Amino acid sequence: MLRKEQLPEGFVVQTDFQSAGKGHTGNNWEAEHGKNLLFSMVLYPQKIQLDELFLISQIVSLAIKKALEKYTNEIDVKWPNDIYWKDKKLAGILIENTFQANKVKMVIGIGLNVNQKTFRSNALNPVSLRQIVGRSVNRSRLMKSICENILELYRELNTDFIRSEYTNIMYRRNGFYPYKSETENFNAKIVAVHSDGKLELETEKGERKGFYFKEVQFI
Repeated sequence: MLRKEQLPEGFVVQTDFQSAGKGHTGNNWEAEHGKNLLFSMVLYPQKIQLDELFLISQIVSLAIKKALEKYTNEIDVKWPNDIYWKDKKLAGILIENTFQANKVKMVIGIGLNVNQKTFRSNALNPVSLRQIVGRSVNRSRLMKSICENILELYRELNTDFIRSEYTNIMYRRNGFYPYKSETENFNAKIVAVHSDGKLELETEKGERKGFYFKEVQFI
């Protein structure tokens, strides 16, 4: 649709089923027909510098957490933008950018497990909202809440608040945990997330290490 016309900002497309749901770096996203939330929103962030577009990922993460807090607690954001309940993945975010004349079009894809009871893929740790709260959840109401939260944070664009709140809700934000890079396994704690999305860790020996997406993994 974007190739054919200029869609209004905040335009949303939703589907009840994906035959080949797409995740990061070619991963698949499993979603049973008619059970979950699968939708994309269009934004044109002209007020954000290109090297600070990770702010959109932080906005979306905060918006989803706020909406989910009406149903359950212990919702965290696993860097960069997986939504976790305890140690299980509840939602994923995939942001795709198109640049033209220093302007960017962003399509924010969100997959959120809502009413699915059983997961059959080889994903390591999926969970649905229904599995957490023990009842069916109104998908339309939940999606409306998420979209409203995204647009509210996006229009206010309080960058200091967004970055601070994101840091406060990060998965494994306190203490040392095992990580894996291309060259080693090590224990470290989260120090900061920089404006470009870079994750800064500190090892038990006091060494600082910086990583971008897919350069380090939680173990």
